[in-house]
Amino acid sequence: MSVPARISLRVLLRPRREDLASVARLAVPVVLVQVGLMAMGVADTLMVGRVSPEDLAAVALGNLYFFIVAVFGMGLLMALDPLVSQAMGAGDGEGVARAVQRGMVLALALGVLAGFLLLPAWGLFELMRQPMEVIPRAAGYAWWSIPGTIPFYAFVVLRQTLQGMSRVRPILWTIVAANALNILLNWILIWGNLGVPRLGAVGSAVATSISRWAMFLFLLVVAWRLVRDYLLPIRPGILAREPFFRMVRLGAPVGIQFQLEYGAFAAIGLFAGWIGTHAMAAHQIALNLASFTFMVPLGVSAAAAVRVGQAVGSGEPEGARRAAGASILLGAGFMVSTAILFLLLPRFLGGFYTQDPTVLALAALLIPIAGFFQVVDGLQAVSVGVLRGIGDTQGPMWINIAGFWGIGVPLSLLLGFGLGWETVGLWWGIAIGLSGVALLLLFRVRARLGRTLSRIILDP
Repeated sequence: MSVPARISLRVLLRPRREDLASVARLAVPVVLVQVGLMAMGVADTLMVGRVSPEDLAAVALGNLYFFIVAVFGMGLLMALDPLVSQAMGAGDGEGVARAVQRGMVLALALGVLAGFLLLPAWGLFELMRQPMEVIPRAAGYAWWSIPGTIPFYAFVVLRQTLQGMSRVRPILWTIVAANALNILLNWILIWGNLGVPRLGAVGSAVATSISRWAMFLFLLVVAWRLVRDYLLPIRPGILAREPFFRMVRLGAPVGIQFQLEYGAFAAIGLFAGWIGTHAMAAHQIALNLASFTFMVPLGVSAAAAVRVGQAVGSGEPEGARRAAGASILLGAGFMVSTAILFLLLPRFLGGFYTQDPTVLALAALLIPIAGFFQVVDGLQAVSVGVLRGIGDTQGPMWINIAGFWGIGVPLSLLLGFGLGWETVGLWWGIAIGLSGVALLLLFRVRARLGRTLSRIILDP
């Protein structure tokens, strides 16, 4: 029997204290994992930013291209969130194993495909009219990212599996070790220490690829006791066409959604490159700060997918609704505080990345705009996690199409180039589009939680 939507809304707005505590217990380590993953990119940006504006812009462009290629696969593997968490809630270990092993098959295929797609970097950067002084370094960054594509996806499979099991500590230790290794390798390769040639932006990519292999292998070792029975032995039928493609159909809308959202910000980065190297560098600084704080609601979103999915799998729809409300309040509450920080201290924050006066002055204009959309960004991220936990992946995809590409990107072009606001206009356009996405997703959460909630089963 379905529950009226008005009851779902009341539960969303007034979760119990124990609901907040339950989500927070999982969210805190997941958030630390997300922050740790983002910290690797922040370290790269900070360390490369001290080399030159051209190297900073090259990392921005090369990293942008890598994630344009890789982000669909990340989203596709997010099918593991509802599959693993709901199977765990139902006590179905075989369901977990089949989902994990299919995820590893997908990780291998996605890694190979991503490597091929990164090869034409130089020609694509020329086609997109990026600054000529940046292209060789950015292309080198993309090429040296290729060796890290397969472990990148394999790590995602292990991470989503452990999160779905509510066992996050091994991931946390892995991220701590990976950050230490990444900083050491950056120090050696970016700046040319210990007799190694000074590689700048390209050195950052080499360090990142090595660190991705280390992350996957280290996590596999430290979590082996937890995941061994799900990885071995190989279950019969994991490549059976129908259940395999059910998993793909479940994850593909998430991949498309990630692609659209990241693609919108990537488009803004490319548009900033049309304006010039300083605009691209300032955009990278503001985006890096916004992305870093976004890791917190993104972590809460992952916790929401797990808690909601586990409640659905165990047949507790009211528990799923309360977990959803607690997650939304936690994510939005954090982003209010970061919004205030971005609005009050833009030049101070930008100064951590660069001392170039032109880049710093432009970054100080962009950072408050990032502060403006912090709250709605948190709301949309957590709402997506809630919907993923109940197995709703298609709705968020269409909402992203409407908000980011129907409103945000066209408005960015209008404000940035039509009205001559340049980089500031580009950012205001995407901020308005993001606000529309958040509003539509909240309506979607309310509607879906008012219906009957049931577990997703791939195999008959």
